[in-house]
Amino acid sequence: MSKSYDVIVIGAGPAGYVAAIRCAQLGLNTVCIDNWLNEEGKSSLGGTCLNVGCIPSKALLESSEHYDQLLNQYVNHGIHAENISIDISVMQKRKQKVVDELTSGISALFKANKIKKISGHGRLLANKQVEIISSNKGKTTTISAEHIILAPGSRPVKIAAAPQDDEKIVDSTGALAFQSVPKRLGIIGAGAIGLEVGSIWRRLGAEVVILEAQDHFLSIADEQISRMALKQYKSQGLDIRLGACVTATKTHSQTVTITYRDTEGESTLKVDKLVVAVGRRPNSENIYASESGLLVNEGGFIHVNERCETNLPGVYAIGDVVRGPMLAHKGSEEGVAVAQTIAGLHGQVNYDIIPSVIYTQPEVAWVGRTEQALRSSEEKIKIGTFPFAANGRARAMGSANGLVKIITNAETDRILGVHILGPNASELIAEATLAIEFSASAEDLVDTIHAHPTLSEAMHEAALAVDNRALHQINKAIKQE
Repeated sequence: MSKSYDVIVIGAGPAGYVAAIRCAQLGLNTVCIDNWLNEEGKSSLGGTCLNVGCIPSKALLESSEHYDQLLNQYVNHGIHAENISIDISVMQKRKQKVVDELTSGISALFKANKIKKISGHGRLLANKQVEIISSNKGKTTTISAEHIILAPGSRPVKIAAAPQDDEKIVDSTGALAFQSVPKRLGIIGAGAIGLEVGSIWRRLGAEVVILEAQDHFLSIADEQISRMALKQYKSQGLDIRLGACVTATKTHSQTVTITYRDTEGESTLKVDKLVVAVGRRPNSENIYASESGLLVNEGGFIHVNERCETNLPGVYAIGDVVRGPMLAHKGSEEGVAVAQTIAGLHGQVNYDIIPSVIYTQPEVAWVGRTEQALRSSEEKIKIGTFPFAANGRARAMGSANGLVKIITNAETDRILGVHILGPNASELIAEATLAIEFSASAEDLVDTIHAHPTLSEAMHEAALAVDNRALHQINKAIKQE
């Protein structure tokens, strides 16, 4: 007879491990199955995000930013340095140390919350049974639970035109593990991953060419912000080529030749390394047996209702395998909501206000609806913007590029969207998210005192600008339709 639990969680990424912790906090006997193994062959919780994604990329972005500032910015502060060099191996070791500390922290949380951890591959069977194939011994066991949460995460999309060899043609994981700076780096895809990876290696000395098949840059973001961001990236040395569709690649002993097509016809590009960063797809294969009856669409996404429950009662799916943006914080919130639903409490995720961030320099962040979306729906809006060039803290930091843009309903003044390009946008967007969550108006932000001098004052000034009364810029005509 198989062992039974209250809750089985398959996957220990940001969605799965958070779901497991919240379930345990609510008194549910919880087991979490995860098959991630680190380079040493040991179990490592945290999924893609902590092991080879969000966290290691931010660690390298931080290191590369310090190096770039030392080379190009510190002289403006009167700080001079000579014989500047980089040690990529030390940089990579620091990155790994950050990863190890955080993943071990999750293990400690599991232990403190009495969550049973099983290293292996979990597969949903019929009648709320889960088959487990052990990571090390390959032994197969079966357990059951009243509630099952599927959180297997996602993986990079592969394309036939650029088959990966894990040496010269790699995905984002490989791009974060380079042991030397490539002289010339090619990247397919100008989304968040491509831009962040490109920024890391450009700062460290690589010539970076990004090929993007779409004609419009960052089409998911506000168009005004996208245009400004593209200008900033190009000024930093990122060679971003839009409307460039890669048709073939050929690897040589030391290089890769890329063939792509754009409005000018067919062209070739030779690089030392090529990164494929064209998106991610759900890890839903082999996560369920056909006899389980689980509904999965052609794209690999598991069908769920508004409570993240699948077509099978008591079986839930969260994170990158269900609808919505593939973002760690979205998955974590779904994990909490499902845990509380299982425990008979209120669980809800507001999908309309999930913030998005690109951790380049300057950062890009947004929440809510874009100007183009609102105009296409013919909603009457007002817009207030404020440049960081007029913000005292940004000027003192030497990071005065970009702006804050607030869009409100013209009749109610309710905030509908906030879009930021600038320093610490990833932190500033939290205030905007909270404001929209509580149905705040621009006037509510105006009435909120912001400390001086801070970057957050740009949010306050943008709110003032909605009604043409910003204090630290020359006001223009009110934008209203």
